[in-house]
Amino acid sequence: MTAASFPLIDLAGAPHARGRAYGAAVPERIARSVALYRGQMQRRGVDEAEQHRLARGFVPTIEAYDPAYLEEMRGIAEGAGVALEDIVIINCRTEMMFGYETLGKAKLKPSREPDDGCTGLVVLPEATREGRLIHAHNWDWREECVDTGVVLRIRNDDAPDILVFAEAGALARHGFNGAGVAITGNFLMCERDYAQPGQAPLALLRRKLLESHNLATAMGQVFNKSRLCSNNLMLSHADGEAVDLECAPDEVFWIVPEDGVLVHANHWVSPIAQVKLRDLGLRNNPESIYRQRRVAAALRAKRGDVTVDDIKTALFDEFGKPDSVLRSPKPVSFDSISATVATTIMDTAARTMWIARQPYVSRVFAEYKL
Repeated sequence: MTAASFPLIDLAGAPHARGRAYGAAVPERIARSVALYRGQMQRRGVDEAEQHRLARGFVPTIEAYDPAYLEEMRGIAEGAGVALEDIVIINCRTEMMFGYETLGKAKLKPSREPDDGCTGLVVLPEATREGRLIHAHNWDWREECVDTGVVLRIRNDDAPDILVFAEAGALARHGFNGAGVAITGNFLMCERDYAQPGQAPLALLRRKLLESHNLATAMGQVFNKSRLCSNNLMLSHADGEAVDLECAPDEVFWIVPEDGVLVHANHWVSPIAQVKLRDLGLRNNPESIYRQRRVAAALRAKRGDVTVDDIKTALFDEFGKPDSVLRSPKPVSFDSISATVATTIMDTAARTMWIARQPYVSRVFAEYKL
């Protein structure tokens, strides 16, 4: 590993053993993840005891969704020398940070909507110079995560092998599998969020999608499960197909590529979703509108001749800096700093992922192969 890369961890075996190896490989990074989300929750008025109580409330939900995931989390906790509750918090951090008032009973500080965003894209083979599908993503989140990110290469016996980027201690964030299925995700928000506890956390859903043998199975996992909060999921397949699923807690709205290009930022795009929902995220992320438009315009202008370098240029766009596609560090709510933590580009047919850590500082990509 170099200063410009995230550590690669090879995992195999039964869930508990796999998790234990994961935790033992990067205990310092997992400790940083724990410290990050403990601090985030404390600044929201949730002390450590209450955090662990809320985390224990997720355990039955995780076990009902997939007992293997809970066993893997137990292994991660043991390997890293932290409490199981801490690993649950990392995997449920969105639900806990922004839904704690629904989950908890204590008198807490007033909540704020999230003011972070991501920009994802897929370019279909007919729009690229080399005739290969490219799936890419800017992950905008807490600046501290430049030192908590990891890449997991997971060998499975009963599911496709997986190459996935994640926060240390988490089961998944974005990546692809040996069957050619790739996913990325973006934050969305509406008035239906955090109303129905008991739903599987987003990190677990993403891991489940990456265990799918084909695109239809992955899509079915989204359509057949409810969520505690909204989220956008961009799915693609190496053979040349893609779909974007805008997920409200109880409903899914779909979008397909236009002119071989699919782009999504942090606002609802489906016309049906715009009619049925209130887009609460735009109050803190109004730049999402031009981020999406600028990336889409840049790629469609080169339709049929889009290269990986063109995708990098689009994702490194700094119009409106720091509120740009490439986000430079900026203060956000609860004394936090938001930035583009990583830029990821995936050529799933070649089973290759390139990641630029802290791209607002260095645009050097490290290569990872499945």
